[in-house]
Amino acid sequence: MGTSESLAAEGLFIVKWSDIIQNEWVRNLLANRSDLKKEQLIQTVRAMNLAFPVANVKFFEVFISGINLRDKDDRHVVACAIKCNADLIVTFNIKDFSTKELAKFGLEIQNPDELISNLIDINPKLARKAFNKMVKRLKNPKKTIDEVLTTLEKCGLRKSIEKFKNIF
Repeated sequence: MGTSESLAAEGLFIVKWSDIIQNEWVRNLLANRSDLKKEQLIQTVRAMNLAFPVANVKFFEVFISGINLRDKDDRHVVACAIKCNADLIVTFNIKDFSTKELAKFGLEIQNPDELISNLIDINPKLARKAFNKMVKRLKNPKKTIDEVLTTLEKCGLRKSIEKFKNIF
């Protein structure tokens, strides 16, 4: 379970995704990270679905045709958000989502570093608890807090890492 999932498990936000979204992030990670194996990521998908059994959004396709994005292949993300009445889309791929188009549906967009950083600001004590819980779950291999912070920094969570360091 990653940092954002740990924060979600602590009630700081509600996670939602679709099968398409999960397939997309698995495919992209496999294309960009030769150190990862498909079996590992499928296990992660299963763990996410087990941890958040109502997170997987269905029947959102009806909204896709009414969404105008630069990359038509990203419309499913907005459609999923509309279906579950989300307020926020979280992605590193911000460039493909027009804030003007998202505003039509009452949606905003943030990258994961912004989201986690904001959640730390909102409730540092709960964020620290969620982070520590995540670190303790890492058993194969076991990792220290510093090792996890280094890994998260490599994933682009620089602002969040600085904030985490300040609350320990």
